[in-house]
Amino acid sequence: MSERAPAETRIDCHVKVLDDRVVERAIDAGLDAIVYAPHFTRVPEIRREAATYSTDRLHVIPGREVFTGSWHERKHVLAIGLEEPVPDFIPLETAMDEFERQDAAVLAPHPEFATVGLTEADLRRYRDLVDAVEIFNPKHFPSNNRRARELSETLDIAPFASSYAHLTGSVGVAYTTFDAAIDSEADLVDALEGDVSRRVVYRNGGRRWKTMAAELAHLGYENTWEKVDRLFLSGTEPTHPRHIAYDGRFDDVSVY
Repeated sequence: MSERAPAETRIDCHVKVLDDRVVERAIDAGLDAIVYAPHFTRVPEIRREAATYSTDRLHVIPGREVFTGSWHERKHVLAIGLEEPVPDFIPLETAMDEFERQDAAVLAPHPEFATVGLTEADLRRYRDLVDAVEIFNPKHFPSNNRRARELSETLDIAPFASSYAHLTGSVGVAYTTFDAAIDSEADLVDALEGDVSRRVVYRNGGRRWKTMAAELAHLGYENTWEKVDRLFLSGTEPTHPRHIAYDGRFDDVSVY
C-alpha cells in the first residue's frame, strides 16, 4: 500500500454489494469510503444500510444509480446527495431535472458502455450538470476505458473510477483518491461539485482480468434469469415510478 498524503481520501465510488465481508475487503484495500448504490432500491433503505455498515475505519456513503428510459434504451446515472426518492424507468431529462432540483452530485458511470451508458451527445447536453465521468471500470475492455477517458478530457469533465463491484471480490480493484478530507456524504458532494483535484487508481495484471471475467459473467446473469424474474415474476419493482411510494408524482412520465 502506498504512503498516504495529508488530507487524502480513497473512495471506491460505486459498489453494488454491502455486508461485513465487503467492509473488510474495502479496509484491506486501503479505502476510506465506498459509495453504496444497489440496483432497484429506494434512497431511505440505502441510507439505512449505509449507516448500519459504516465504521470509524470505513464510511459507507449512500448513492442511487437511476435507470432512465425503457429496458431497450436505458441510460444509467449515479446521483449522490439525494434527499427525495427518484424512481427508475423515467426519461433521462426528468431524472436530470430531479437531480438538479435536489442539488445532488451527478456522475456518469460506464459512459457509452453497451446500451446503458450516457453517450457523448448526452454528456454534451448535460455538461453543466454532470460532475464526473467514470474513466476506468474493471468491467470494461481497454478500448472502453480509453474512450471514457477521451470523453472526460474532450468535454473537460472531471474523472472518477470505481470497482462497480457486483461481487465482493471486486471491491477496491479501482477507486478515486481525492486530495481532500472527505468524512461524509455532504463532503463528497462538495468535492465532486467543486472539482477537487483527484487521481484514479486501478489494478492491472491478473487480478484486473480475473475481476473483469467474473463481473461480466455476473452481468450475463443479471440480463437473463434475474431480469426475467424482475420483469415477470416478482411484481412491481420498489423503484418503479408507479409504485405507491412515489405518491403518483411520476405516473405520467413512466416509460413502461
